[in-house]
Amino acid sequence: MWKWEADGEAKAVIVMVHGAMEHHRRYGWLIEMWRTSGFHVIMGDLPGQGMTTRAHRGHIDSFDEYLTEVRDWIEAAYTYGLPVFLLGHSMGGLISIRLLQEEKLTIAGVILSSPCLGLVHEPPKFINFLSYGLNLVFPSLRMKSGITVKMATRNKEVQEFDLNDTLYVTKVSVRWYRELQDAMKAAFHELGQIQDVPALVMQAGDDLIVNKKAVRSWFNQAPLSEKRFKEWPDFYHEIFNEPERDKVFEYARDFVHGQLREIGYVID
Repeated sequence: MWKWEADGEAKAVIVMVHGAMEHHRRYGWLIEMWRTSGFHVIMGDLPGQGMTTRAHRGHIDSFDEYLTEVRDWIEAAYTYGLPVFLLGHSMGGLISIRLLQEEKLTIAGVILSSPCLGLVHEPPKFINFLSYGLNLVFPSLRMKSGITVKMATRNKEVQEFDLNDTLYVTKVSVRWYRELQDAMKAAFHELGQIQDVPALVMQAGDDLIVNKKAVRSWFNQAPLSEKRFKEWPDFYHEIFNEPERDKVFEYARDFVHGQLREIGYVID
């Protein structure tokens, strides 16, 4: 877990949760944008990813490992005594959803960026069927994820960084895949259990990784008193890495400012 403190007096704390395969270093630009806008930022690398381990990269025993880790980041955010916002991208969005279904968090709002609620390219039915048996006898068996950096973003600079990134996970385990599938199903099946917090869901219009129809379906069914959906036409999956990412950040920041005003904070 790492902390980046705001320039001057902070308005709130942003807890960020990265997606599958990646790590916190890919969020340097976004961290700096929040920090220079007057927000503390807390973020870490999820289990089996980034700098957490080299031995079991791309593997978890249970999706709950992610929830436990992010819960610790949120607890750290509480120590500032400021409003806390949760921002999850892709699998990080799914983790955020599952955490809100399992826990009662003291947060002022949640931002979901292309949340992983369905996949564009599902494995063939035979491979999916085979994964059930392998999950029992060889859960740590790892296979190529099938996701490339060019599928994630149109930003050439980010693509070049990713191609030379030794921390980027390229293979995932059978157990990881089955846990991801179960978590996506639970996100829909346990919709009624989700904590009622203000939510902004932003989805890439040309997402090549996450099924945007599944995201829209989840959003439409979510029993939230205050929710907002924004689709970014022509954007690839990583909306905070796209060439037009300044606009995405401004939209997210406006949402946060709006929630802070709702609870009585004066925003300059």
